[in-house]
Amino acid sequence: MIDLRSDTVTTPSEEMRASMADADVGDDVYGEDPTLNELEARAAERLGMDAAMFVPSGTMGNQIAARVHTERGQEAVVDVQSHVYKWELAGFAQHAELQVRTFDGPRGVPSPEQVEAALVDEDLHRPGTGLLCLENTHNSRGGLAIPPSELGDAAAVAHDAGVPVHLDGARLFNAAVALDEPASAFAEHVDSVMFCLSKGLGAPVGSMLVGSEDFIAEARRVRKLFGGGMRQAGVLGAAGLYALENVDRLATDHEHAQLLAAGLDDVSGITIEQPETNIVVADVTGTGMTEDEFAAACTDAGVQCSGFGGGRVRLCTHLDVTREDVDDAIDVVADVVD
Repeated sequence: MIDLRSDTVTTPSEEMRASMADADVGDDVYGEDPTLNELEARAAERLGMDAAMFVPSGTMGNQIAARVHTERGQEAVVDVQSHVYKWELAGFAQHAELQVRTFDGPRGVPSPEQVEAALVDEDLHRPGTGLLCLENTHNSRGGLAIPPSELGDAAAVAHDAGVPVHLDGARLFNAAVALDEPASAFAEHVDSVMFCLSKGLGAPVGSMLVGSEDFIAEARRVRKLFGGGMRQAGVLGAAGLYALENVDRLATDHEHAQLLAAGLDDVSGITIEQPETNIVVADVTGTGMTEDEFAAACTDAGVQCSGFGGGRVRLCTHLDVTREDVDDAIDVVADVVD
C-alpha cells in the first residue's frame, strides 16, 4: 500500500528509534529532562526567538497560543480555510472563549487592507480583537508556501493596533525549503510560532511552540492546564532532535510532489492544482466519480489518498514515499480512472 493520505503517516526510522532508546531523560514538569531542554533550545535558536516548549500536538500548541495571547471574549482573526478554524473542534471558542472573525484571502494570508477591516476596537458594545492567526504552509489551500514579506505586511497592521500575531507553522519548514528562506525569516514577523516535528520531519509525536521568554513561561502553565505536562518525555524529544536533521530532505518530498502532479495531470478526467510544497490537490470530478468513490477505488488498488472537499482529493508526499512509489501511484490512478 502506498499511503499518500498525509505526511502524518510516517514511521520512525531505525536510527530515530535508536536515538529514542538512548535518550537521557528526567521529569519535564520539573524542567529536568535534558533531552527536551536541548530540543527546546535548538528550536528557539532555529526560529531566532527566545524560548520554546514541546507539546504533544500542533493543535495543542495553537490552542495554548490563543489562550496565552488573549482575554476571554475577544475576537481572533483567522482565514476561513485555516486549520484552527476548520479542524480544531472550535478550540478557540472552547479553550480561550474567543469569537472568531474570518477573512478569505486568495492565498490564505490577508492583505493589509483585510487586516485593518477585520480589526475591532474594544468599546461598550464590541469585544476588541485579541489575535491575528496566520498559517504557513497553508494546508487547506494545497500546501501554499507564503513568503515572509506577505506575513510581515499582514502582521505589521495587527501590531500597529496592538494585536499579537500567532503563526500556525505546522509545515513551516516546508515553506522555508520551498522559498529558500531560513525559518527565522518567517518568525521575525510574529509573536509566536507552532511547528510540527511530525509530518514531513518524521517524528512520531510532537510539536514546538516558540516565542518570548514571558510567553513560553505562561504557555507552560496553560500546557499543564490542558493536560500536556509530561514526565520522562525525552524519549520523544530525542525523536524531535533527530527530526530537525530532516529539514533539508524536504526538498525531495517537494520534487516528488511535482512529479506526482505532472503524472496525474496526464490522466483523463483529473485536473491538478500545481503544488508548491508536498501537497498535491487533484480535482477528480471529470472522472465521473465523487471524491469518496475515487479515494475508495484507489485504496482498493493500493494507493491511499484523502477526500478534500469540492470533488477534490489530497495526496501528500513524505519521507516514506520513494520515487518508485510516485511512479507506481501514477500508474495505479491511471488504471482506476481508465
